[in-house]
Amino acid sequence: MKAIIGLLLIVAGICLGLYVGLWLCFIGGIMDIINAVRAETLVKATVGWGVVKIMFAGFLGWVCALVLIIPGKMMLEK
Repeated sequence: MKAIIGLLLIVAGICLGLYVGLWLCFIGGIMDIINAVRAETLVKATVGWGVVKIMFAGFLGWVCALVLIIPGKMMLEK
């Protein structure tokens, strides 16, 4: 039973990392910048936040993935 839960945690960690890193941060950052540029009044903070999200997309994706992958791996080893 522990092996199944560990495997599910690893798969969930991979999915969570891809979702946060790729969708929320990378694509979301690009969409933030596009929407800020297309708006009538350009808000520099929105553009800056979009750039920050793009810059840290990989790091945040890895951190979110490892939060579930590490416990999953520990469950598989025991």
